[in-house]
Amino acid sequence: MQKSKAYIQHFGRVIDATGKFKHVMAIALDPTKEYKEGIIRCITSREGDVEVSGYVDRSEIYKIKGDLEAGYSITERLAMAGSDPIIGSLSKSGLDFIGLEDPDIFVDPASGLMHVYFTFPFLDKKKKHALVHLGHAVGKDLDSLEMTMPILMADPKTFEGAKEVSIAPQNSLGSRFNLCESSKKEKDFTYSTVRVAIAEDMGKPWRFGDTVFHPKEHGIPWIGGHASPGPLLPRSFIDIGEHKLLGIINGREANKRVGDKIKYGIFSVGLFIYDYEKGKIEWVSPEPLIRDTEAVTITFASQFVETKPGEGVLFAHVDDSFVRAYTLYSDGLKALLP
Repeated sequence: MQKSKAYIQHFGRVIDATGKFKHVMAIALDPTKEYKEGIIRCITSREGDVEVSGYVDRSEIYKIKGDLEAGYSITERLAMAGSDPIIGSLSKSGLDFIGLEDPDIFVDPASGLMHVYFTFPFLDKKKKHALVHLGHAVGKDLDSLEMTMPILMADPKTFEGAKEVSIAPQNSLGSRFNLCESSKKEKDFTYSTVRVAIAEDMGKPWRFGDTVFHPKEHGIPWIGGHASPGPLLPRSFIDIGEHKLLGIINGREANKRVGDKIKYGIFSVGLFIYDYEKGKIEWVSPEPLIRDTEAVTITFASQFVETKPGEGVLFAHVDDSFVRAYTLYSDGLKALLP
């Protein structure tokens, strides 16, 4: 395949759901270990149908080892000091903690400290809603993490929370307009939205900014129901202008009512342009970039690694069952941009 193409799908699987885990997803790799170590979300149990609203996954975060060429294997559960008291303090009456999800790794270039962010979800048994906080831990490496209180707390009235963080570069004021997946309840459905998460300090509480992408307001079919920000691609890989980055965004088609159930659409991987100085999404691709050839319902990207000039590897999980790699080509991606 010519390099003018935007991407190629790798033949094999980076990680397969084997052994005691039937579902794995959301790989995050450690840049300080040359991407030979990392973490992944493993589903310990699933109740319901992943294509129908109301299913419940219970999860744990595990370590992985391997490399970009040969793939990775799941090793041991990720340990975080101080986690039990924090989980206990958030597990109020009527709330069911269902485990940590969807990790991301950020190494602060100034301090050298590793920050791990993750989905910190609680189900409200009475109201059948979820309180989804953005969890946080910090340490020298994956072996010395200490959990803090969540960096962003869900609103207990609207249930708008935060997950799936994308770390932006510092702006001219020295803060970061990071992005996260949030939610918005409308008359027809609850939508997954993309919202700014403002950080003056990557280890201290952030605050919510504006909602910068609401699927219902844009009328793009492939991302008509749910939107979740993926990795922002470094300028060394693809340069699209001052204060702007090309990013990966995960989108799901609009929900549909089938009898008394809400059925989800297909999840695909697309592109967006982000102005990190202003905290504005300027463009979302009218068509998806990647739908895995084996995917029935989900292709969801979580990690990008630049490998050589003009090339990099994107990792995505497919149907919550395995992780695939795709080589991206900057020249091919530029041809898709406005």
